[in-house]
Formats: sequence, structure tokens, C-alpha cells
Amino acid sequence: MAGGVAMNESRLFPTTAARRYDRGLHKSLKLNPPPPHVAVPQPTGYWPEENVVFLEQYREWLVSIGAAAAVINQHRLPMAGHVLGLNLKPHRQISLTNDFDKALCFVQARTTSASWQQNCQHSLNWFRRFVKEARGLVIRDTPSFGDGARYQVGLPSWLMEQLTKLLHIRQANWRPARLAQATYQFWYKTTRIWRWLFTHTLIQTAQDVTRDHLFCYIDEQLVAGYKVSTVNHDLHTFQGTLRFLQQQGIAVPHQLLTLPGLKKPQTLPRFLSNAQVVALRDDLIQQVKQAQTSSAQRNSRLDLAAFYLLWQSGIRVSELEDVRLFDVDLAAGVMLIREAKGLKDRSVYLTERVTTTLQHYLEVRGPALTDHLFIYRHKPLSKDLIRNRLRAASERLGFRVTPHMLRHTFATQLVNAGAKITTIQALLGHERLNTTMTYARVHDQTVRDDYFRAMEQIEGEQTDVLGPKLVSEDVFALLDKMEQEGLSDEQQQVLDEVRRCLTL
Repeated sequence: MAGGVAMNESRLFPTTAARRYDRGLHKSLKLNPPPPHVAVPQPTGYWPEENVVFLEQYREWLVSIGAAAAVINQHRLPMAGHVLGLNLKPHRQISLTNDFDKALCFVQARTTSASWQQNCQHSLNWFRRFVKEARGLVIRDTPSFGDGARYQVGLPSWLMEQLTKLLHIRQANWRPARLAQATYQFWYKTTRIWRWLFTHTLIQTAQDVTRDHLFCYIDEQLVAGYKVSTVNHDLHTFQGTLRFLQQQGIAVPHQLLTLPGLKKPQTLPRFLSNAQVVALRDDLIQQVKQAQTSSAQRNSRLDLAAFYLLWQSGIRVSELEDVRLFDVDLAAGVMLIREAKGLKDRSVYLTERVTTTLQHYLEVRGPALTDHLFIYRHKPLSKDLIRNRLRAASERLGFRVTPHMLRHTFATQLVNAGAKITTIQALLGHERLNTTMTYARVHDQTVRDDYFRAMEQIEGEQTDVLGPKLVSEDVFALLDKMEQEGLSDEQQQVLDEVRRCLTL
């Protein structure tokens, strides 16, 4: 896919961090220009060359610690670019205080919301951390997904003590590879309603929370444009913390625990049609054929092997990222998924096509600092790398593709092929059968075939009873011609009766 990504990025968006920043800066200044007296960051053409390289290194660093692409492009890179664009000197000479403050002043001088400015401040902190590491002022140990401490600000000590206990209980069931990410998301999700309550109300304890408080929160979120599913998830998470507090002997209003969520539409999982799967497969195979360099060959074979595993094994993308070399037995056609969701191990099977593509990938995989099956630049795959590469393929093909859509497709195609639902449950690693039914009910080919077979039988029975309802226009044309030839009264009566019978 490497060749396709380069072609696509050149058409849709810049391929380097510098070009992306320049385009974003130009658009931003055009839509929301700062006051005349405010210093404006300069585009990268005015920077020292080493600063342009430094910005690219920063983006790679963000990717390596698991930052999402949207966060990198919308928040992290712009603020780093503002620092470098407002201080046209080598990055080693940039002050971590005064020079960084210039970027924040530039943001604050424009018409932006308080939450946006807070995100900008947070992004400055991330860039400051990277600069410190580059200068050897701090030593990076374990990659961090994000700083969850900012979601704890303003919460009382009694609540923090209980939430920390809950965190430790939850961590026992989290995979080590996802510990940092899950911890960050715990603080972000678990404190959402609590942060709102302590900011917008006068509550002091859990006993002070009322249903009206929650109704106000729900209304505010809906007005802000959040989806029903998001609001319901917030409410469900909040009620989970209330039940935990109750177990710890803290008084909790019972009516809060019985508050139902909003009714949400019955949506179905999204999957790919057979034609779309074939188009995606052919596109990825074409990328392998077109790869000219060793790097492009390695990346394109990685994409194809990952696609086949996601599609024909139904594994989650997080499971794909964690697979180790010793978990794969190509000769037996089996792969072990260790510590999957719920810390459960399971086996999945590999078709001949999957094993072949994996063998082709392993031929060019190269050395690595880890024993992970899939690597990128000698390191384990970062979060969202496979998702982003499938997105590039979807841009080429004109339809949306995500790793989880391939999982949906896997389950749906197995059902349509007549596989037992319990077999699909085992392959997907579902604890409850109802979860598997949610994946499998989206497009049951058996139901479709039964429907059309029944309709053909019904229409056939109606035809046998009522006779054919449609008469060729040629018959009426023939009757009209006979009328023009001059008929006797008796012949005309017969002709009229024939016409009447045909039109019943």
C-alpha cells in the first residue's frame, strides 16, 4: 500500500508534517485571522531546515506512543508548528517557557472556545515533553498513551480515592499491551459526568446528586451534538461508579441507579459486500505488484497479510497488533490469540491463502526489536496504523473500510455459508451468544433465499388460479386491425366480447 498511500496523500493532503502544517496555518489564518498587533507564525519555508526535520520527528514520536491521527493533525502538530513558526531559530535554542508562551498567546488572541484553548495548552505540554527528551533532560521509559491526570482536576479526594480503587480492580482484567491506553480511557470516561457535576452544581457528596442533575447533563450533551449512544455510555459508566461506591458503604440515591438511558435507533453493524471485499483484495494485491522499493514491498505485503487475517480469521485489530511469531503455526494453519478481550485465549484457523500471504510477508519482514508478527520500522505496530492504511485503500476505492468492518464481514459470510452460530461464537471469542447474533443478523443469505423461493411459489399459485393477467399488446393490435376491415354486426359483437374478456 505504500505506493498507493503516497499517490493518495499527494492528491488529498500533504505527505509531510511541514506541508500539513503550512496548509492548516493558511486555512486557519484565512478563516479566523488574529488581531493586527498579534505576531503570526511563519510557514515552514522561513524556518531553519533542522526545525522542519524536527517537526517530522515529532510526528513520528507521537505515532510511536499511540496518539490518534486526528489528535496529531488537529492539535499536536499545529501547536508545535506555532512554537517553531514564532521562533525562527534552531530548536535547541528555543526557550521552554517564554518561547512556548508565544504560541499560547497567539491562540488566546483569536476567537476560540475555552475548551479549544485548553486542548492547545495540553498539546504544548506534549511538545515540551518531546523537546526535553530530544535535549536529554528526561529519559523516556515506557510509551505513554496520554496524561489522565488532567481529568482528575477538581474532583474531591474522597471520590479520587474510590475511583483509584476501582481502577486497580479493572486493571486486573486488562491486557498488558493495552494497560496505558485503558488507564487513560478509564479516567477520561469514568470522570465525565463527575467533572460536569462538580463544575456546574453545588454537590459535595454522591448523596447530593439528583435525577434533575443528570437530566440537565443529558440535555446539554444532546444540544452540543453528542450522539445518543455516547450519552448513554456516559450514563452507564456513571451508574457503574455509583454501584461501586455503594459496595464501599457510601450512600447513593437509589433512583439514580434505575434511571434508564435514551432510546437509541436499532442500528446494524456495517460490513462489506462480496463485491467490495473482492475490490479491496484486488487493490491490495495490485499495490504489491506495483511496489518498486524494498520498503514499499514490505509495507504492501504487510497490508495484504493484515487484510486477510482480519477478513478470514475475524480477529480484532488490537489482537492482530499483539500476535507474536511463536503464536503462529503456518504448517498447521493455526494461530493463537493470547489474552484477548476478557484475558481469554483462543485459537483461530488460517486458510491456505492466509498462510501464503503471511509467508510472503515474513520473507521481507526484516529484523526487529520485538518478536511481534507485524512490525513497522523495526517496532511493534502503533495504534491506528492498520486503520489508517485501510483508510488510504478506501480513499482509492470510494467506499469506507475499517478493521472492524472486516470482522463484521467475516461473521456475516460464515452465517450465509451455513456455519453454526456456536462455531462463529468460538471463532470471534464472544462470551455471550447474543453478541454473535448481533454480528450475524445483518445480512442472512439463507433468509433472503427463503424469501424469494416462497414468493416464487406464491406467484406461481396465483397464476395457476387466476390465469395470466397480462396480454401482449400485439393481440390488441390484431383486434384493432380486424375492426378496420368491416365486420358484420354479429362479428362485431363477438369481437367486443373478446376485447372485454381480455381486459378483465
